[in-house]
Amino acid sequence: MRIIMKINGKITAATYKNIEELLTDNGYKIKYVAVECNGNIIPKNMYGKYVPGADDVIEVVTFVGGG
Repeated sequence: MRIIMKINGKITAATYKNIEELLTDNGYKIKYVAVECNGNIIPKNMYGKYVPGADDVIEVVTFVGGG
């Protein structure tokens, strides 16, 4: 079943088994991101277990090196 969720401000209709699948399907490198779902930070060790639900608001923050 496809669900509606908001990812980084964009409304998306998709089906993801977990946060890890969401990240890899959208081209993110898990090592370099932090994920917030409905205002709560999702620990990296939960990416494979946390299942996004309908109407979730997900923010993916990428880390960029520089100097």
